[in-house]
Amino acid sequence: MSGQSPAASNGITPLQQMVASCSGAILTSLFVTPLDVVKIRLQAQKNPFPKGKCFVYCNGLMDHICVCDNGNSKAWYKAPGHFNGTLDAFVKIVRHEGTKALWSGLPPTLVMAVPATVIYFTCYDQLCAALRVRMGDYSQEAPLLAGAIARVGSVTVISPLELIRTKLQSQKQSYRELTDCIRSAVRTEGWLSLWRGLGPTLFRDVPFSAMYWYNYEKCKSWLCELYNTREPTFTITFVSGAVSGSFASIVTLPFDVVKTRRQVELGELQAKNLSRQVSTFSVMSKIVAQYGFAGLFTGFIPRVIKVAPACAIMISTYEFGKAFFLQHNQERILGSLQTSNTG
Repeated sequence: MSGQSPAASNGITPLQQMVASCSGAILTSLFVTPLDVVKIRLQAQKNPFPKGKCFVYCNGLMDHICVCDNGNSKAWYKAPGHFNGTLDAFVKIVRHEGTKALWSGLPPTLVMAVPATVIYFTCYDQLCAALRVRMGDYSQEAPLLAGAIARVGSVTVISPLELIRTKLQSQKQSYRELTDCIRSAVRTEGWLSLWRGLGPTLFRDVPFSAMYWYNYEKCKSWLCELYNTREPTFTITFVSGAVSGSFASIVTLPFDVVKTRRQVELGELQAKNLSRQVSTFSVMSKIVAQYGFAGLFTGFIPRVIKVAPACAIMISTYEFGKAFFLQHNQERILGSLQTSNTG
């Protein structure tokens, strides 16, 4: 097998894990992107975005800062329409702009979401397998720790790309001009300037991941025992993903509200080449002062409606892909043994 031998922990190679997570990321993005395109259109209709303002686009896997250029944005945000609700928006967008318009934000989503998801899921599986062995009696807590560490890794790797993409969108620059801009920022502010805005992302994503993976593994084990099966079925992984994703999204909702507000403010500062520090505590205080503590739970229903199916689709597709590769590897090994015995 020369370096491609399946890992002893789960029977598949890291490359196969990457392919499985990549397919899950693509399917999830295909499903959730239309929901966010409609949400952004409805939001723009009520509160049109002025020039230089930002809004957050999220496909259930990744958040993207979108800067409005001349009161508009080239991708999924269009001029305010006349929609009477979610269903009406779906119908009118398809009728007047074509079905393709529902996936208008897909390319930038895939550029960011696919590599982040591949890093995240592959690191989680490798870390979880290693931690289960080393943690002994506390091996049941391995998913919690592995999920948190994997999320820190993936968010840290992708953060500079998010900053670069925001700059490209906010200002019409060539790649050479962008390179000069980044070099200038690194010279004046140091390499850490490329990770500006990392803090608010970690505040929400790390606790979410820790709770998600811990509850997912628990729920999957419980359902396997309930239905008396050793290997989880597609339905078991789908339900486990939806339940654990819903729970984690509810618990971390205040962090999500604060993180979104901070991310928008940071995006607007980046677009104007400013570097004023916006602390998480100051944003939280501002939200509570304006809207009360209920303001920290804004968007409860939309977040659960989006995150639950996104988590369910992602994890069930990923587990299905791993099961497919595991069976393929076992058949390949069995075929090799039969050939050697015959010889």
